[in-house]
Order: sequence, then C-alpha cells, then structure tokens
Amino acid sequence: MAWRGNVSKSLKELRILLCQSSPASASARTFVEKNYRDLKSLNPKFPFLIRECSGIQPQMWARYDMGVERCVNLDGMSESQILKSLEDLVKAGGATKA
Repeated sequence: MAWRGNVSKSLKELRILLCQSSPASASARTFVEKNYRDLKSLNPKFPFLIRECSGIQPQMWARYDMGVERCVNLDGMSESQILKSLEDLVKAGGATKA
C-alpha cells in the first residue's frame, strides 16, 4: 500500500462527510477510526478533513490542483471498498501530474 504515502503528492485536500449515528455512515466511521492515524502519520501536513453532520449521506471529496474536485458516495460501501475508492482517487491525482 505504497500509495498511502503519496496522498499529499496527489491531492490538495481530502474531506470525508459522515453522520455520527446513521447506519449508512457506519462503514465510513469505521474507516476513519482504523485508517486516519496511519494516513496522517504518512502525510503529516496534509489536510484530512472529517466533517460530521446529522443525517448526511457519507461522501468522500478529493480536491486536486486547479480546484478540481471529485466525489465518491460512500453509502452502502464496506470499509475495504472505501479504502479502494481512496486509492483510486490518489492514483487519479498522480496520473494528472505525470
């Protein structure tokens, strides 16, 4: 999972929006609990923004150069699917810089 260390090189910002209590956000909450510390330690100055809002559908927003943003709806995804979506977002950002 070498891509984890490239988050800050490929993205400008990552926002995860989730509800504190809804079942739809359960896997997003688990993803944050299990992966935030590792991702942050590998990318210490990168802005990982976790936004909690009651009743919101879970989403992950990646911001790239020039203000370009991509969104992934996390509703119904497992923790491993969320991790794969993040990997795809990171790799997409690296491809635009090549």
